[in-house]
Amino acid sequence: MRTPDHKAEEFVEWLGRLLNDRAAMATLRRGLGKPPGAVYEMDRYVLKFISGQTANYEPYYLVASLFALWHQGRESTAPSPHSNLGASLRALVDKEAEDGAREAVEKRIERRLVALLNCHRDDLPDRLRHIVSLLRSEDIPINWAQLLKDIHDWDRESRSVQRDWSRAFWTRAAAGDRPATIDNEREEKEGTNDY
Repeated sequence: MRTPDHKAEEFVEWLGRLLNDRAAMATLRRGLGKPPGAVYEMDRYVLKFISGQTANYEPYYLVASLFALWHQGRESTAPSPHSNLGASLRALVDKEAEDGAREAVEKRIERRLVALLNCHRDDLPDRLRHIVSLLRSEDIPINWAQLLKDIHDWDRESRSVQRDWSRAFWTRAAAGDRPATIDNEREEKEGTNDY
């Protein structure tokens, strides 16, 4: 699993310091649905951190907008326990399925994940906006530094980002189908012979 670099962590910390600045958060949200850098007022907050960087700066604009969207109306941020967006979506399935209908919930979220995993980089901002809105609606945290790194790496030939997200989503689902302990497994076997 790839981990976010120091620069990504610093950027997310910087965004966290802007949380109580409503004007800053509103400005960052204005970047949603627009090409990176098209909302020039965002430069005031984003370029302050990435100035002088020659690498791809577009993911910074996208993550800043998504961060502001998810945190709208929230005054603090806590680190996400989730390794990546796939793990956050698995947590969403778990939360929405608490009342039952797990299969229907899982299929609905799975369709969105598959569409995201297969999307072209140009479609990524729109797909991510919908996913982040979905996670926000159930208060599911996002690992923002990892998301920034993953957006940077989206077009890698190895498709390591997509593979990591799918593993985080489906591995937990498969693990949830097995008995939690050997004792549970033994009880199931003993229960079937008891007649």
